[in-house]
Amino acid sequence: MTLVLFDYGNVISLPQDRDDVARLVRMAGEVPGFEERYWEFRLDFDRAALDPGEYWSRVCGRPVSGDELDRIVAADVESWSRPNEDTTAVVGELSAAGVPMALLSNAPICVADGVDTLAFMAPIGPRFYSGRMGLVKPDPLIYRRVVETLGVRAEDVVFVDDRLENIAGAEEAGLSGIHFRDASTLRDDLKAVLHRPVR
Repeated sequence: MTLVLFDYGNVISLPQDRDDVARLVRMAGEVPGFEERYWEFRLDFDRAALDPGEYWSRVCGRPVSGDELDRIVAADVESWSRPNEDTTAVVGELSAAGVPMALLSNAPICVADGVDTLAFMAPIGPRFYSGRMGLVKPDPLIYRRVVETLGVRAEDVVFVDDRLENIAGAEEAGLSGIHFRDASTLRDDLKAVLHRPVR
């Protein structure tokens, strides 16, 4: 049976809201070029090459620790915690149809810990996060590790992600890929792959 392996950010969850980003900017101290700095160091944070204190100190351009670090980490986790309800509806349909699902996300450990508490994630498991694996997408090795851990064949896994480079990495590892654009298109794409209606 085909297993559907979902990305999290911008697929299961909505993109960061502008208000959430503005809140992080204020907490960081109005750092010039905050968004560029946020993403510049993010992959190293995602693969656990940086811990939260190291990452946020680099983003803010000054030491960040203690209660201040706890607050900014919590705000960052919250900014990635809003579900895309159209996608979670598709997830619910897959669950009702008995389709196995798993998650593979580039996410630091602190964000992974937050995501694991979200009620809308309940139908999806097992869950794999880059911060816990020391690898990031689109490295083909991360997909191979997931497939090995799941005990399935790569050709029996379809990977859903909004980033084409991540789809390419999955395909290099032998998985098939679906480029996520919106939930309606995803539903149609999954019907074609699963050879059965999702609803």
